[in-house]
Amino acid sequence: MNMQIITPGELAPDFELNDIHGNAIRLSSFRGKKPVVLAFLRGFL
Repeated sequence: MNMQIITPGELAPDFELNDIHGNAIRLSSFRGKKPVVLAFLRGFL
């Protein structure tokens, strides 16, 4: 497992995930446009 600690104010590493409709969404596409909140829920679904 690749664990990387991010300090407050540091940019998050870019990644891509599918939304609920199966469309690929890249974190960097929101940079400078909208605030992003990431919530990783263990055991969700």
